[in-house]
Amino acid sequence: MTAWTWRFETAEGARVRPAVEPEEFTTQGDAESWIGEYWKALRDGGADRVRLFEGTEEVYGPMSLHADEGRDQDG
Repeated sequence: MTAWTWRFETAEGARVRPAVEPEEFTTQGDAESWIGEYWKALRDGGADRVRLFEGTEEVYGPMSLHADEGRDQDG
């Protein structure tokens, strides 16, 4: 079984140690649920963006952990 994992980076792309240590997830949905729960703590701990991997293959990224800041809440 292939594990789903996150890689944590600065805005410049350097790898950083996450403020909250993730597990290896068995599904993409579990990995995405986890990031949805912990993204603020990860951002506050020094990660600016993340990449999702299935095994060694990148599924998507980089995805900013700052994406919602500064957006107009009324649309």
